Amino acid sequence: MSQSEVLLRGREITRRWGGLVALDRVSLELERGTVHAVIGTNGAGKSTLINILSGEIPPSSGQVELLGQDVTTWSQPKRARAGLGRSYQRNTIYPSFTVFENCRLAAQARVQKPWAWWRDAQRCEVSTAAARAAATRAGLDDLLERPAGLLSHGQKRQLEIAMCLATAPQVLLLDEPLAGMGADETERMLTLLAELKASHAILLVEHDMDAVFRIADCITVMVNGAVIASGTPDFVRNSADVRVAYLGEH
Repeated sequence: MSQSEVLLRGREITRRWGGLVALDRVSLELERGTVHAVIGTNGAGKSTLINILSGEIPPSSGQVELLGQDVTTWSQPKRARAGLGRSYQRNTIYPSFTVFENCRLAAQARVQKPWAWWRDAQRCEVSTAAARAAATRAGLDDLLERPAGLLSHGQKRQLEIAMCLATAPQVLLLDEPLAGMGADETERMLTLLAELKASHAILLVEHDMDAVFRIADCITVMVNGAVIASGTPDFVRNSADVRVAYLGEH
């Protein structure tokens, strides 16, 4: 595996909150063309891990590399501009704005021009083109003028992905994108992720185990802040440690 194919790497990431160890020397690699799922029960450390990788909180120790650069001390906006996009468990859209306007705002965050404050942002061809392309890729090209607040739950999750794509990321960190979805919406999202993985490295934190085992190329299993298993879906499915710790088997 060449260095260039690993787009995001976490090395021995540890996070302590006082005497509580939320993450205990967690390491993982995200490669272009793959979906890497992180699973575990509530409190396993999944959200803390994604928050550290995205730059929302710093690690107590360890290192984060993005596209071969040490970004451990970089802020979240700086990592985003360098090629990292993320979605959240809860919707972070602007409900009174249209689908297109949400995507354009995200694109403008990537293409900032503070020296051109007098220009109408709506006339920025770069952000406008990026917004339309992102919405189309996320399957929302027929809903560009619809207020985001009127979208279905599944469409709102698609919009969050579109807003990520509008920032031209190479790495996508997706925190429970399937939460609350019905069967049809789940199918649409899985199809979208399968299409996106060819040109991105995707980290997927998800509780829908059927979906995880369908879409993931690699699965990391966490318990109490530590990794107990990591490998192919078949490896994880057949792991005795996983069955005991995560699935409750003996």
